[in-house]
Amino acid sequence: MSFQQGLSGLNAASKQLEVIGNNVSNSNTVGFKQSRAEFADVFANSLNGSGASQIGIGTKLANVAQQFTQGNVTGTNNSLDIAINGGGFYRMSNNGAITYSRNGQFQMDKFGYIVDAENKRLTGYAADASGNLSTGAPAELNISTADLQPSATAKVVGLVNMDSRGSTLTAAGFNPTDPTTYNNSTAVTTFDSLGNSHTLQSFFVKTGPGVWNVYTTANGVSTTVLPAPTATLTFTGTGMSPTSVPASPTPVSFPVTTGATTPLNLTMDYSGSTQYGSNFSINSLSQDGFTSGRLASFNTGADGTIVGRYTNGQSKTLGQVVLANFVNPNGLQSLGGNAWSESATSGAPLVGIPNTGLLGVLQSSAQEDSNVDLTAELVNMITAQRVYQANAQTIKTQDQVLQTLVNLR
Repeated sequence: MSFQQGLSGLNAASKQLEVIGNNVSNSNTVGFKQSRAEFADVFANSLNGSGASQIGIGTKLANVAQQFTQGNVTGTNNSLDIAINGGGFYRMSNNGAITYSRNGQFQMDKFGYIVDAENKRLTGYAADASGNLSTGAPAELNISTADLQPSATAKVVGLVNMDSRGSTLTAAGFNPTDPTTYNNSTAVTTFDSLGNSHTLQSFFVKTGPGVWNVYTTANGVSTTVLPAPTATLTFTGTGMSPTSVPASPTPVSFPVTTGATTPLNLTMDYSGSTQYGSNFSINSLSQDGFTSGRLASFNTGADGTIVGRYTNGQSKTLGQVVLANFVNPNGLQSLGGNAWSESATSGAPLVGIPNTGLLGVLQSSAQEDSNVDLTAELVNMITAQRVYQANAQTIKTQDQVLQTLVNLR
């Protein structure tokens, strides 16, 4: 026995306690991955190459390996918080310098970039004004807060049921201001190229058994959508329109005075409507235009797609978060601040969208907790303490042995 073994044991136990202490201190750090102290025995070189009777000279700290196991996912009230469930790291940019992190506590800076607490910018695929993703090289994600451009109505689709018991009227006598000259009516709001609304009202006039003329007014100005008598809705004895008359949606055009593109051109499509012996009903009535809208909120999908929702009820893709993984994550270089950098032993980053390959899925309004098991760490701390005490005891024993030799007469 020599002092060397005991000293190396004390040093090893001290290093293990440091690792445990670091784990415990970061038990509440979002995205933190606990470490494990790994040791190796030490032998002196033998001149004859034989170690059959060789006694070791102690131990050494061989490695401090981080454990990239999954931490618990906890919900938050911040829609910008994102948790990774599975493999992968966020790809962060600091003036072009790329680092990697599991901490998904994000916020938006004054320039619209998604950043972490150290102002590093989250990267991914940018989206253009139409919501199309640029899936080339990842870029710093910027959330545009500009108003969503309006879209002019191009088509109105209606499904109605005409009451076959309705009175037959004279087509020539139609007057939108006289309810006795039409059987039923309905209205829909349409939009011009600037997002201004225009009310389009349809009037249904029964001119014969199973035969209906359809008229419209746009902003109170009378115009014929389906010019009588050449364009009608015709129904068979089963109440169905056999040829979807007119065969294609009917063009409609009316002037607008809002400064938008004029006239507003759209089509009306009532094909699929029915005529039964029941009250007139509007089963569906829709149009494909919308006014401008302001960004109200956005969230991140499981595949990393960031979708913005606007005050006009529309939604648009604003970008997509990418993740990076490594063949050997344990080879990453710890930088502090919840960040790692790639190294020669980690291998090159494998970048892709979430839920592909070895990359996990994302959960919005959530964060990944530290994977430190406090119970296990406290037990490890007791064990390390006992090891430290035992090694100190070997030094004490060696000292007593030497003292006995010194006292020999």
